[in-house]
Amino acid sequence: MRIEPDDLSHPAVQALLEEHLRNMYEVSPPESVHALDLEGLRRPEISFWTAWDGDLLLGCGALKVLDARHGEVKSMRTPDALRRRGAGRAILAHIVATARERGYTRLSLETGSMEAFAPACRLYESFGFRPCAPFGDYQEDPNSLFMTLAL
Repeated sequence: MRIEPDDLSHPAVQALLEEHLRNMYEVSPPESVHALDLEGLRRPEISFWTAWDGDLLLGCGALKVLDARHGEVKSMRTPDALRRRGAGRAILAHIVATARERGYTRLSLETGSMEAFAPACRLYESFGFRPCAPFGDYQEDPNSLFMTLAL
């Protein structure tokens, strides 16, 4: 598996992000969906990576700069048909390592609080992420779980 920076132009990447957004709207109320679309992920404060096995896209993830010491994990996704291959763990490890290299002292994320998000929550907890209060521009939301990791 290789993880590489991505410009979001590959059709497979675009399809995966469409799957991600579609799924977020299926399991969350619209006002509680904080997933970014392609244009949102192309903003300069966001770094985006994909994981590949040859030509097969295994997943993606992003890191958003919140300030000089704080980053946010965004757009973690593996295709439904290719789960349980370690891509999510590998991408999250890459994001955490990048945050440390950048000198961040904190890495946070927002995910859903519903049962559909339980596997993601277990992954984040396995890295040491713990529940926290809303950060950045987020507000309290019963459909959101906020987590943070001290680096």
